[in-house]
Amino acid sequence: MYWSYHKKTGADIPLKNLISLLDVSADELLSILDRADSLEKLWKANRMPQILKDKQIGLWFYGQGFRNRAAFEIGSRAMGASVSYIPGELGIHEPLEDIGHYLDHWFSILVIRAKNHKDLIKVTNTTNAAVINARTDFNHPCEIIGDLQFIRKYRGGLADLSLVFVGEVTNLCMSWFEAAVTLPISVTQVAPKGYEIDVNTRNQMNENAAGNISVCHELEPVLEKADVLYTDCWPKAKSDEESKKIKDYFLPYQINHKHLSKLHGNAMFLPCPPVTRGQEVSHDSMFSDFCKNHEAKQYLLHSQNAVLEWITQAVH
Repeated sequence: MYWSYHKKTGADIPLKNLISLLDVSADELLSILDRADSLEKLWKANRMPQILKDKQIGLWFYGQGFRNRAAFEIGSRAMGASVSYIPGELGIHEPLEDIGHYLDHWFSILVIRAKNHKDLIKVTNTTNAAVINARTDFNHPCEIIGDLQFIRKYRGGLADLSLVFVGEVTNLCMSWFEAAVTLPISVTQVAPKGYEIDVNTRNQMNENAAGNISVCHELEPVLEKADVLYTDCWPKAKSDEESKKIKDYFLPYQINHKHLSKLHGNAMFLPCPPVTRGQEVSHDSMFSDFCKNHEAKQYLLHSQNAVLEWITQAVH
């Protein structure tokens, strides 16, 4: 269940870490977005503050994703940090309970993309270095902070934001739910039956939410009021039989030009990369004027720079 997974497992995580959007208050999150806007201007003027001077940042990234990784590297260097990549996969060659202690000697900030969320928590609990979650199988806070910055700039604010997430409960979906707990926004998951958030988890999150989390099994009814239509990849299949089953379930939810035509004029379509044309989106939908994913992803740099600066304020 969600609260036991994040709150209890990570009960000893100090606030200087960013493991989840639940680790920041609404005021803190909005201040990060404000600072990201300022850092965007400073970046374009080639006047980045050297707030990370004398800081050593370790980047430990599992998998092939490049956007968050590249943005963290160039942002850290632009703000004066010494940056090193840590090779290998987390916890494969050495016990997790040792790794954090070793890294304490060299790094003030660790940016980690881990295969398993529990592994990230174990390292966080055994290091004095600040830890930023750059993605796990459970959630993906930095990606959503970047999206929030873009959405806020595009709309002029986040007030009364209605976001429709199409897909199963992925790490992106979970971080959007976390955003709805922290901010007064509405997040509706649209998915086939059996792929929605567990009802008990949803009720628990809504009890503490500034916004609202809901589920719908039909796409058409929620499109007209959506400010943001957001997609993620289909579930990964382990066999041809499972692949056919997933296609049968999810193809009716594929975003196409017909769906986009139902959005209001100021809405946007954000298919999160990597985008699989022919699965979660149709090829023609990527050419729609509603589609803003290329523009949105530039804000990973500025928002992650703001997160690094926010983290640094608590690192001594």
